[in-house]
Amino acid sequence: MKSNYSNIKKINKLSIWAVFVCVFTLNLSCKKEGHTNMDEVTNSSIVEKQDISRVEPLNWWIGFKNSKLQLLIHHPNISVRTPEISYQGVSIENVHKGDSPNYLFIDLNISETTKAGKFNIIFKEENKADLVHAYELKSREKSAEDYVGFNSTDAIYLITPDRFANGKPSNDVVETLNEKTIDRTDDYARHGGDIQGITNHLDYIEDLGFTAVWPCPLLTNDMSQGSYHGYAITDYYQVDPRFGTFQDYINLSDKLSEKGMKLIMDQVANHCGLQHWWMKDLPFKDWINHQAYYEENIDNWTGGDNITTNHRRTTNQDIYASKVDKQNLNVGWFVSAMPDLNQQNPFMATYTIQNSIWWIETANLGGIRQDTYPYPDKYFMSKWAGEIMSEYPNFSIVGEEWSNNPLLVGYWQDGANNRDGYKSNLKSPMDFPMQRFIVEALNENEEWDKGLVKMYQGLANDFYYATPKDIMAFPDNHDMSRIFTQLHGDIANTKMALSYILMMPRIPQIYYGTEILMNDFDKPGDHGLIRTDFPGGWLGDQVNAFTGEGLNDAQKDMQSYLKKILNYRKNSKAIHEGKTIHFAPENGIYVLFRFNEDETVVHIINKNEAPIELDLNRFEELGLKGKAVKNVISDYQFFWGDNITLKEKGSLILTTKFK
Repeated sequence: MKSNYSNIKKINKLSIWAVFVCVFTLNLSCKKEGHTNMDEVTNSSIVEKQDISRVEPLNWWIGFKNSKLQLLIHHPNISVRTPEISYQGVSIENVHKGDSPNYLFIDLNISETTKAGKFNIIFKEENKADLVHAYELKSREKSAEDYVGFNSTDAIYLITPDRFANGKPSNDVVETLNEKTIDRTDDYARHGGDIQGITNHLDYIEDLGFTAVWPCPLLTNDMSQGSYHGYAITDYYQVDPRFGTFQDYINLSDKLSEKGMKLIMDQVANHCGLQHWWMKDLPFKDWINHQAYYEENIDNWTGGDNITTNHRRTTNQDIYASKVDKQNLNVGWFVSAMPDLNQQNPFMATYTIQNSIWWIETANLGGIRQDTYPYPDKYFMSKWAGEIMSEYPNFSIVGEEWSNNPLLVGYWQDGANNRDGYKSNLKSPMDFPMQRFIVEALNENEEWDKGLVKMYQGLANDFYYATPKDIMAFPDNHDMSRIFTQLHGDIANTKMALSYILMMPRIPQIYYGTEILMNDFDKPGDHGLIRTDFPGGWLGDQVNAFTGEGLNDAQKDMQSYLKKILNYRKNSKAIHEGKTIHFAPENGIYVLFRFNEDETVVHIINKNEAPIELDLNRFEELGLKGKAVKNVISDYQFFWGDNITLKEKGSLILTTKFK
């Protein structure tokens, strides 16, 4: 018995040791296997249910500077229920009821130690079954600093998605939406262009030399008519199914990233579409501006001049502006079909900020273009931009201030020395003043105060801007006549306008079709015509601009011209960040230089139809005499001497860089 006991004791010791080794090895193996996912946890008690009609944002992330998250909850009679969350690191700080019983707003705090994972939000009510919603906190895919926005190294291709290319005809008509027809003969109907159409032609866009794509809004516009343009959003978390799926949008972003290109999202904080889902059940009495008037007339809504904005954007800066004028700008509806959102409501403000951050993180954005920038409350816009730039310090936002006054444009740029102390946090306003100066300069005859001097003086306004190279310049866009139309069909003038924009210390944006001289001659300024279908984007098109088939010689030449400049610009640091010197126009010639230690770029605009000699000694301070220069377009090389003969009207771009 003694011998057997001793053997059993030894066996038990060995067994215990073996179990310990197995457990230790298994634990070590698990740690090694899960090393890259240390921020993620799995909760086996999660119930994968989505009992709640709507929870927004749809998900969130760990690791933000701002640990706060506010959830909008929309569900029938949800305000009588009490939400509960049991997840380490996540706590409910407050619960707010809306004026509608169908809303709750839940303030969460997400601690620094919180791990990524799913958890249940349980909505309890006495003597009723619990409502359960599974919510996810994700790990961020890259650091905040790695979200690098567009800048002066980029050239942006602006697209109206419905009019560019139809890559997925199966989504042309969606029966669950209000506008169910496709009609390419109607300039204001939907034509069928979509996200897949853009993705299919990224090679074309890249080959032209563009580095970023800005599509007009792609979120759902469930309006009864005119929904193609995208600016009457009816769901801020849904891609319009006629443009494609959410995954189509993510795929577009991924494909751009693979090419080293950026996706810019067009967002609208000022207004939504009249058919937005919340318009049938507004959460608060002040969720939109002029809400009482709207609700009184909701059953027979035809709009009203008394609630539309006065569009007097100068009231944001005007020290003499009346209170009523200021108010009418900020709270007036843009049009009767676009309710004005009230950012003075703190829940609306938070909703809008979180929505922008959600899309940056979800779609790996390379920038945001914010529509109608001066219309909302300007202090909210400062907060909105500030929250984004705080989380993403290298990101970029461009805001639309449609003003021809450089003082107003400069006011909105971050770093401006505004007398009222206003800080916008906006990196890039839009250069509407320079757009007008360029058109006037090229259309006018040369006189003391007309012609090229307009461009010269326009660029001289840069002394006022905080950072001129961060301003976005453009020849036209989706809301104005095509540049070829504005310049009365003059190809040489069009080339001069485009080359100047691409040489200036700016971020250039070009509208799709500019490269093939698209125009609106038949109805100048008509939005439907401005946004004409890009030839070749639809099966059966007789002309295909993607391949060049059917284009005339002038169109092919312009396409080649832009391609040459854009691809040169990609690698020119002198253009991206170099110094600028320009010389006052003389004899119909305007010369601008961009330069750094390694390169000098010379841009000559010549309005003379007949040959003319240009005295190069005037530009002695650049130190180019005796140096070899090359024509960027033709590759012709020569030595910079005493003079040069300009044989024809047009633009000449020279560089000292040969590799």
